[in-house]
Amino acid sequence: MRLSLCLAVFNEEKSIHYPLDSAINFVDEVVIIDGGSTDQTVKIARSYGKKIRLFEEKNPPMFHINKQKAIERARGEWILQLDADEAVSPQLKAEIETVIQQKNDYAAYYLPRENFFLTRFLTKGGMYPDYTIRLYRRGTAHFPCRNIHENVAIKGEIGYLKNPLLHYADPNFSRYLKRWDRYTSLEAKELRKKLKENNQRLIFCRYFFVKPLVNFFSLYFRHKGFMDGFPGFVFALFSSIRFWVVYIKWKTEDKKED
Repeated sequence: MRLSLCLAVFNEEKSIHYPLDSAINFVDEVVIIDGGSTDQTVKIARSYGKKIRLFEEKNPPMFHINKQKAIERARGEWILQLDADEAVSPQLKAEIETVIQQKNDYAAYYLPRENFFLTRFLTKGGMYPDYTIRLYRRGTAHFPCRNIHENVAIKGEIGYLKNPLLHYADPNFSRYLKRWDRYTSLEAKELRKKLKENNQRLIFCRYFFVKPLVNFFSLYFRHKGFMDGFPGFVFALFSSIRFWVVYIKWKTEDKKED
């Protein structure tokens, strides 16, 4: 096989059409790891036909674990790994088809990602190009599964593609808040592993004053997030005050849950 599409999903009935509609016709197989979805995700995925290879697993908080399981089951020479809310633009599709036919030494490629937030794709605020490694040769990639923000680790040289991957993560504010809550919980868990409670004042100052202010200034002014209008302001604001939420969860939530 030439190209495998790999997905790790959980309750993505409203989004899974993005990767499948945009890629089903130019990949040789679709490997899906489902974390026990209770909605119509599995039914929708199976409706795309014989290319679908679906496996049921648990749904771990570190969702990169299921991404790793997906790429381990892929049979293609190349792997295109997407999230359930990402779509391949027509221009990117043509570019991928070109590079996987070329003879070169690249083990993987960075894809420039456009992120949709509330009403528009963000073009500033450090959000474009949001480079992420999503195309790689089978056997060259693995997820360390240490950090929620980590990229896949690659053995070999990495190139860059020019055309965008479309990310429909936050079409409305309710979905954004759900993801915001999940990510801040994972960040609080990571913080508990790194920090001890013997310097409360310093940690409090960092997470309630220093980090929020520096982050907002960087996103909204230094990276010109104000040029994205109201969505740009909201994104910069909530990206910054997430440090308050991380601290509160670190301070108050039951550590036995870890």
